[in-house]
Amino acid sequence: MTRPPKCRAVESMPGVTYYKPAGIPLRLIEELVLPVEGLEALRLKDLEGLDQAECAAKMGISRATFQRVLAKARKTVAEALTTGKAIKIEGGVFFLTDSQSI
Repeated sequence: MTRPPKCRAVESMPGVTYYKPAGIPLRLIEELVLPVEGLEALRLKDLEGLDQAECAAKMGISRATFQRVLAKARKTVAEALTTGKAIKIEGGVFFLTDSQSI
């Protein structure tokens, strides 16, 4: 039996939760799911420019776990951008630390 995932701290919920390529009807697009904690990992590392240890501390997880969350989020975004798929931000194992939008 595997250990249940630890809740990850997320500063706030995103204001926009769906992205799709322009000019293609939604019914024709495959969508990928980006968990909320994946978006938070991208925000902390790539937008805020924090190092991995700082990001992990802010999310309340180990550096190794942070690296796995970040790698999966980057792969999801890269796949969506290169193959013309939509990104739906939802779900995950997290708790909110603030009530503002990203």
